[in-house]
Amino acid sequence: MGTEKRFIAGEKLDVFQWDVRNWSRALPLWRRHLIHPPGSLALAIGERDGGLSLMLAEAGYRTSCTDVHPPSDRAHELHRAHGVDALVEYEVQDATALTYDADRFDVVIFKSVIGALGSKDRQRQALLEMLRVLKPGGVLLFAENLSATMFHRWLRTRFVAWNSYWRYLSFPEDLDLFKGYERLEIKTCGFVANLGRTERQRDILASADAFLAPIVPSTWRYIAYGAAFKPAHD
Repeated sequence: MGTEKRFIAGEKLDVFQWDVRNWSRALPLWRRHLIHPPGSLALAIGERDGGLSLMLAEAGYRTSCTDVHPPSDRAHELHRAHGVDALVEYEVQDATALTYDADRFDVVIFKSVIGALGSKDRQRQALLEMLRVLKPGGVLLFAENLSATMFHRWLRTRFVAWNSYWRYLSFPEDLDLFKGYERLEIKTCGFVANLGRTERQRDILASADAFLAPIVPSTWRYIAYGAAFKPAHD
């Protein structure tokens, strides 16, 4: 991993960890909404290695770093190395059945998580749970894998071990998953970078993606990222 850091900014690598240049395109949009006072509460879901929790803690949030299995030793080491471990709590949570009280968190965030739930019904349940635990006016920040082109789907059958159970999102068909949220911002990116076999290759191909972005249809892209907002009380 040390070699990778020579050509990718360390902060982005620690937060996103894979296909960094493309997934980190979510950062400007996310940071626009990380505007709560220091000490506000955040929930990071699917945080095996703690990357998103690092970003939230560095922004001053008291962060619950959660995964369906205990977050890894790497997550603990990452947060200690950046001096934010005092702001992070580690918990086992199922995204479809969160144990938190309603209206608890200012921010909920996930990256490449709900595809693993395998069905649209379970994905809908997870997004409803995230909505439930958000405070009124709170924001859900997300980045998730899209089905992309037929060629992408074919390659996954050959090279992606979890393809057999993963449910990739498609828009506009899956916009109804966000029912109940007041406002939704979604952008898409990524076309060829995930074909790279190493992070160096993916980084080079992501530069090509940036060049191709104006001409590649959104339905061909493999990442969706954005923000969704819980209605504020009257």
